[in-house]
Amino acid sequence: MIKGRTDAPRDRGWLVGIIFFILGLGTLLPWNFFMTASMYFNRRLNKTEYVNGTAVALKEYYFNNWMTLLSQLPLLLCTLLNSFFYQRISEMVRLAGSLVFILILFILTAVLVKVPMEEDHFFSVTMATIWFINCFVAVLQGSLFGLVGQLPQKYSAVFMSGQGLAGSFAAIAMLISIASKTDHETAALGYFITPCVGTLITLLCYLLLPRLEFAQFYLNKSKSYEVETTDELLKESGTGGNDDPNIQVNGSLPDCDDVVEDNTAPNSTQAFLTLEQVEARDKKSSVKEVFKKIWVMAFCVTFVFTVTLALFPAVTVDVKTIYPGNWELYFIPVCCFLLFNLGDWIGRSVTSIVQWPPKDSLLFPVLVVCRVVFVPLLLLCNVQPRSYLPVFFEYDATFIIIMALFSLSSGYCVCLSMSYAPQLVAPKDAETAGALMTFFLALGLSVGAAFSFVLRLVV
Repeated sequence: MIKGRTDAPRDRGWLVGIIFFILGLGTLLPWNFFMTASMYFNRRLNKTEYVNGTAVALKEYYFNNWMTLLSQLPLLLCTLLNSFFYQRISEMVRLAGSLVFILILFILTAVLVKVPMEEDHFFSVTMATIWFINCFVAVLQGSLFGLVGQLPQKYSAVFMSGQGLAGSFAAIAMLISIASKTDHETAALGYFITPCVGTLITLLCYLLLPRLEFAQFYLNKSKSYEVETTDELLKESGTGGNDDPNIQVNGSLPDCDDVVEDNTAPNSTQAFLTLEQVEARDKKSSVKEVFKKIWVMAFCVTFVFTVTLALFPAVTVDVKTIYPGNWELYFIPVCCFLLFNLGDWIGRSVTSIVQWPPKDSLLFPVLVVCRVVFVPLLLLCNVQPRSYLPVFFEYDATFIIIMALFSLSSGYCVCLSMSYAPQLVAPKDAETAGALMTFFLALGLSVGAAFSFVLRLVV
């Protein structure tokens, strides 16, 4: 029987893997670097004056609250729109265009560091920048999840690992800002030049991807397969026409599985595909049909992020150390932000080696739901101030252990969910599955952020 191409080329130097790692890193740079620079924004917006020797804020802008709201809302809305309308816009426009606009908005933010502006105007421009940059991030992230879903599973894990490392960059930047002796303006300028360079590198990596043979094989697999099958069938016919009595074509080329190997059989079945059958086979499934196949993974990624965002950073950032002194200054940057982001990154990276439970096991959603145990565990740590619950885990070491398990399980479960979803559908529907999963990822972020206000009040 004639077979299509099955010998995939090698990923030389693992270059495609490195590119998808960088692409994953680039998708979460905007959110993390804006969050890291919150000290700069608050300092620039919240001007104070002294009344009877006491510093009084002239106007409170609540930057952190508005930044969270105007990050998650467009992410959720644009991810939903991308899930339904992405097929009408080419992949190159969605991905390269999003990266270009993100780069422009980062450059604008960096320039504004040196531009004096009234607080109200600066706040408005910054909020608009955050809104639009997260719109493009939503399109970029959804499209990349669909793209990486067409490659072997380990590349999805690598992509998610890159996303996890973006948070570690933000945490390290926070530590550097604390230890730095430079002025606040120079530090802020450094913050925003870094993601500008990172986004530019991400764009160049994406433009390089289609030129690599390994990426071409998987991302254009169906097209390459049809062309090769056509050539082989023409060679088999001997004349380049339709001379073989056992191969009949009606408006299309025959599928390789329909070609009969034994041409000497007197009563060989004459199989063919009509043009309508070929179109039906290659037509992408509807969003509803794809959702029916991946709804379990959609629930898992939503629940994981709901639990994670409900606690981090709204609750965990208020945990206090019992050791006063210089350690008090570095406790939250190290034990909250850096520890969480490193644990999340390690959890995502482990999935490139171990994928357990398997995608068709009921144990996986059960384990995801069991992560709710971290809610009481972290609420009972030394969160201050508190009004209702007692402190049960007072020591720093206990908090560190809980945070390590919390972050590792978050990264691991999220990465498995996002990796498994494209495997539950046909290759032609992998991008749709990726776009849908990105929407439910954003939904989990939004629901978790809403629950964080409730949990903080409970303490």
